[in-house]
Amino acid sequence: MRQTTRRSFLKRSVVGSLALTLPGWSAVRGLVRAAGPNDQIRIAVVGLGGIEIVGGVGGRGRQLVRHLQKVPGVTVAALCDVDQAVLEHERQPFQARREPVATYTDVRRLLDDKSIDAVAIATPNHWHALATIWACQAGKDVYVEKPFSYNIWEGRQMVAAARKYGRVVQVGTQSRSSEVLRQAFDYLRRGEIGTIRCAHAIVYRAREGIGKADSPLTPPATVDYDLWCGPAPQTPLTRRQLHYEWHWFWATGNGEIGNNGAHYLDIGRWALGQDRPPPRAISLGGRFSFQDAGETPNTQIALLDYQPAPLLCEVRALKAPQGPDTLGKFRNLGQGVVIDCDGGYFAGNSTSGAVFDKQDRAMKEFVGNGKRRAPEPSPAHVANWVAAIRSRKTDELNAEAREGHLSAACSHMANVSYRLGRQLPPAAIQETIRGNRDLADAFERCREHLQANGVDLATAQAVGGPWVSLDPAEERFVGELADQANQVCQRVYRPPFVVPEVS
Repeated sequence: MRQTTRRSFLKRSVVGSLALTLPGWSAVRGLVRAAGPNDQIRIAVVGLGGIEIVGGVGGRGRQLVRHLQKVPGVTVAALCDVDQAVLEHERQPFQARREPVATYTDVRRLLDDKSIDAVAIATPNHWHALATIWACQAGKDVYVEKPFSYNIWEGRQMVAAARKYGRVVQVGTQSRSSEVLRQAFDYLRRGEIGTIRCAHAIVYRAREGIGKADSPLTPPATVDYDLWCGPAPQTPLTRRQLHYEWHWFWATGNGEIGNNGAHYLDIGRWALGQDRPPPRAISLGGRFSFQDAGETPNTQIALLDYQPAPLLCEVRALKAPQGPDTLGKFRNLGQGVVIDCDGGYFAGNSTSGAVFDKQDRAMKEFVGNGKRRAPEPSPAHVANWVAAIRSRKTDELNAEAREGHLSAACSHMANVSYRLGRQLPPAAIQETIRGNRDLADAFERCREHLQANGVDLATAQAVGGPWVSLDPAEERFVGELADQANQVCQRVYRPPFVVPEVS
C-alpha cells in the first residue's frame, strides 16, 4: 500500500476519510421483518426540541420522527412536547400528508394511551429517568437519547425498570451501530498493532456564550414551565433561550461532556471492552471567556481510570476570531476517538477511520462497497431497536440500557470531580497530575489552546478536581470524599415528579 500520512489521509473527509459503509435504507429494511397492515409498531416521540435555535441544534426528537417514519412496519402515532408551539410545528407535516397523529403536552397522558407500543424520548436530560421508568411501568418499550441518565443513581433505576418490566430499552448512542467502528475494534482486539494502551475521546466543538439576563425572565407563553422543570427545581429562568441551552446548567444538563462527549466516551469504553464503571476519575477545566449565565465548563479534561488502559476525554468550545482551527486537533481529529496501542493507533469516528503506525502512516483502511465514507448510523440504530422490539430479544440491541448507563457514568464521574474542585494555579494542577503522562500532555495542549483564545491560566485559573472513587458493585462513591460526591449525585424531587427506586 502506498504510504499515506495521517494528515493527508484524514483530510479526505470532514473528520476522517476511509470507512466501511453502513447499510443504507434498502439494507435497513432487511433489519426489520416484514409487517402487515395490522402488525404495525405504534411509536410516540417525546421531546421534539426547539424550532428557532441558532445553529439548528436541539431538534433531535424531530430527527427521530424522520428516522422512524422510514422503518418498515412503524407508525409514528403520537407526538409529545410541553411547548405547544413546537408541538403544532411538528404536527403540521402530518396534517399536510393527511396522516393521523395524536398530540400530547403531558407525557403521563401519552403513557395512558393503550394504542402506543413504544416511545422515543428526546427530552432534556433531567427528564430521561422519569420518562423511561414511567414508560416501562406502562408497558412501553423505550428508545432514550444520550446521555442515558441525568446522574448515576437515576441510571441504575432505569436499568432496573427495564429488567423488572421486561422492556426493550435502547440508548441513542448510535455509534454502536457503526460497522466502521465494529470492524476497527475487532481489528485492534486481535492485537494487530499490539495491546491497547489508552483511549482518547476528542470533543472540540465551538460554542457561543448564552448571555445573561439582568433579572429573571418569563418562560414562553406556549410552555408549561412547571411540567418542563419536572424532577428539577422550578428555578427562575436566567437565559433567553429555554430550549437546548439547558445543557449548560447543572439542574437540567451535564455540560458538553454529557452532551457530545457522551458519544465519544461510549465509543472509547466500547474500544476498551470495559463492562463496569471506571474505578475512579479526575477532571479539570473551567468556563472561560463567555461571562454568561451558564454553569458547566466549556473547557474540560477528564481521566476515567480504567485499568490497564484508561479513557481520557478532552472538551473544547472556545474559538478565536481567527477561525475554527484555533480549537486545535489531536492526531488531526476535531471530534472522534483515538485508540493508542503499542504499535500504532486508530483515529476516526462512526463514519470514517483508519489505523496508523507510529510514524503516522496509514496501515489499515476501512472501506466497504466501494464507498469512501459510511452513512451516519442513526437510521440503522433506530431500525435495530425496532427489530429487537419485534423479536423481544434484548441481546440483539446494539446499545441496551446497561451499556448506556455505564457510558453515562463516565460523564457523571467526571462532572462530580469537577464540581468538587476548586480554582488552582497551573503549577498546582501540574503537580496533581504529574504522574500521568497522557493527562499531563492533555493539560499542556489545553493551555496552548486557551492562550490562543486569550485565556491565561495564571490569572483565569482552571478548576482542579480531586480523584473520586466508585464502588463498582454498589455504584456509590467511596473513600475520602464519598459523602460530598454522593451528595452531588442526589437531588430532592418535586412531587409528583419523583424518580422512584426500582427494586
